[in-house]
Amino acid sequence: MAKLVILSLLVLASSLVASAVHVDYCNKKANYAVSVSSVDIIPNPVIPGKLATFNISASTDKSITGGKMIIDVNYFFIHVDQETHDLCEGTSCPATGNFAMVHQRELPSYTPPGSYTITMKMQDSEGKLLTCIRFGFSIGLVSDS
Repeated sequence: MAKLVILSLLVLASSLVASAVHVDYCNKKANYAVSVSSVDIIPNPVIPGKLATFNISASTDKSITGGKMIIDVNYFFIHVDQETHDLCEGTSCPATGNFAMVHQRELPSYTPPGSYTITMKMQDSEGKLLTCIRFGFSIGLVSDS
């Protein structure tokens, strides 16, 4: 019985720290070169003033040697931020087959809590769209520490 309680507490604690979010493709009919299987956010909800990690699991039958990742952030329906990053900073290039991308960001402590939506596009070095996904995430209250 004690082992079951401990196991249940560990599962509950891990679900509070990291969780996969629902991902939608920007164009459900498109045949993107990169398929995204999951996005995990740690912690979830994101805490202002603390480091947030976005782990993206993806696959491709191409060899991606470079490009960029463009991230647009909306707070409800208001565009609040855009970032562009070198694709090879978040993964090992050339990326082929199954690969993972990691994006980390510390949000300012004054970031309002609530529901946000990210639109993330990956482009190759020639500017060709490799994938486009959308997912929601929440920002919690400011951390005490």
